[in-house]
Amino acid sequence: MGADSNLRVLDAGVVRPSDINLPAHSLPFTFFDVRWLRRPPVQRLFLYRLEHHHHHTVQQLILGLKASLSKALTLFYPLAGHVRFAPNTNRYELFYQPGDGVAFTVAECDTDVNDLARSSDGEPVQVASLAPLVPTLPNGRAVLALQATELLGGRGLALGVTVHHSAGDGASSTHFLHTWAAVCNGAVEMPPPPVIDRTLIADPMGLYDIYCKEMPTDDGEVEFVTSSVSSLPDDQLVATFTLPQELLSGIKDTLAREAARLHAAPPHRCSSMLAAYSFIWSCYCRAKQEQNQTKTTYFLFAVDHRARLKPPVPATYFGNCINPAIAAARHDELAAAGTGGLFTAFMAIASALEEEVGERSQERWDGCIERARGAMKAGAMFVVGSPRFRVYDINFGFGRPGKVVAVSAAKTGTMPIADAPNGVAGVEVGVSFPAGGMEHFRHCFDDAMHAIGM
Repeated sequence: MGADSNLRVLDAGVVRPSDINLPAHSLPFTFFDVRWLRRPPVQRLFLYRLEHHHHHTVQQLILGLKASLSKALTLFYPLAGHVRFAPNTNRYELFYQPGDGVAFTVAECDTDVNDLARSSDGEPVQVASLAPLVPTLPNGRAVLALQATELLGGRGLALGVTVHHSAGDGASSTHFLHTWAAVCNGAVEMPPPPVIDRTLIADPMGLYDIYCKEMPTDDGEVEFVTSSVSSLPDDQLVATFTLPQELLSGIKDTLAREAARLHAAPPHRCSSMLAAYSFIWSCYCRAKQEQNQTKTTYFLFAVDHRARLKPPVPATYFGNCINPAIAAARHDELAAAGTGGLFTAFMAIASALEEEVGERSQERWDGCIERARGAMKAGAMFVVGSPRFRVYDINFGFGRPGKVVAVSAAKTGTMPIADAPNGVAGVEVGVSFPAGGMEHFRHCFDDAMHAIGM
């Protein structure tokens, strides 16, 4: 935390599941889980504007958050546990035992919620001003930590959520957040409960062992990273851009025209997601001052395999069930002016998706970590989040969030994606650059909109 941070911690406690009769339980890691062990946690910040609240009522809201969290943790009890080696084995598990709980920090900060939740598009915020509002994971390989911070004069509340990816993917962690919010706001209809059963994931190819071999370990112990924002430059900025449905339709029309002109048959139909990915990847390449114009650059995005496994696992399965699709194209072709770069990006992304969901794709999973590592080393943009997680619907009873920031995605090259705020149809994408780069990206974004007639 920066020395100039004006954060004051009022309370650092632990919230335990409300059901005191929950037995101890160990969840063995699957191959989907184990590959996340060395990755930094996912850190999200939910910023809520509070109308006419004062300090006393904000503290009441926080008490309500804690009480409902305790109930939600009874359903999602593995999140109160920690990662360990299963006794007498070298295999990892997520272990919960009675008495375990989640670190919950209560703080206050003299920052105005409106300065952090700038909702106008492309308005950048310094990562350094957001970082103190998301907690780090406590030592001991805990997988969840939470922080509720009252912002200047009770006009806002920042809820920082830090979750370790080895415990579950975005579908699982947001399922938990929706459940917690529903308990807190007294919803009549609750989200369905999670399915907590790791035996549902079969591993006939022995991928768990293959992935473990590819992870550098120190004395058999995997280093567990507890924060993802400790090493960023001071001038790092994050900004979000909304791509409304109208723009996404414009992108799709442009791509269809370009395909017809080139007599090219795209390997996959163009969904709103692929349209958004293609648009941002080409803008990003154009904004990035790349010395080697002919180098291959990569784009990684997660594909959820719950419905694709044989047999399929339930949509409410709690854990990891995603794999990266990896698109590749030449930098200069992606950065081409007009609609050329956009079309190159789309063809590469569509073919990566086809490769990941097509017949026999799972037979290539043994090389998945190596391919992803190679892409990251060569220079890649990778997507985190999904509009399907509906983060802007997470309402604890004091309104929808004014802004949701994926703070852990504040590294250059990471593209957080979410549903659009304020009930707008469309998607919100985030980008992160040092100060000068953000201005340049903004120009490239405007040019790209102009090229498709927006």
